[in-house]
Amino acid sequence: LSSWLGGLLVSVAKTSCIASLSYCGPNVLNHFFCDISPLLNLSCTHVALTELVDFISAIVILCGSLLVALASYVAIGRAVLHMPSAVTRCRALSTCASHLVVVGIFYGVVLFMYSRPRLIGSTDLNKVLSVIYTVVTPMCSPVIYCLRNREVQAVLQKTLHSPRVSSATTHFACS
Repeated sequence: LSSWLGGLLVSVAKTSCIASLSYCGPNVLNHFFCDISPLLNLSCTHVALTELVDFISAIVILCGSLLVALASYVAIGRAVLHMPSAVTRCRALSTCASHLVVVGIFYGVVLFMYSRPRLIGSTDLNKVLSVIYTVVTPMCSPVIYCLRNREVQAVLQKTLHSPRVSSATTHFACS
């Protein structure tokens, strides 16, 4: 409930700030989706208040969710350390480590992208970073957990170690 209400509050604040701006010139966003930074670049009016609202809300949202994630990882770490067997501890830490890498990449990119002033960022860098946190990191978890499956590992090894296609077939396909 607090996440939903917080998201609603931040969305209303940002939307009202953006709606109060005037836009002129070519109204074309040089971005993959309608994010606040590209919208601020199109504005003809003074955007300092909107930038401040955006910066503060980004810090509050990111740090708040990061603290919740860190608290859950601390709880998981404590539970893992209390496991009686070293093998189960190692297996649990292995599973957590891959997930932690994905979460670390996500938060690292998002914190870098949204907690810096607008004037520092380049549009192309923002587009690359937005693809990383909106496409790459959500795809990492299924891939990581799929590759941890023994059956998938066996099929992957069998595929990688299969005999190569003969040169006659390759020649035929190329001609």
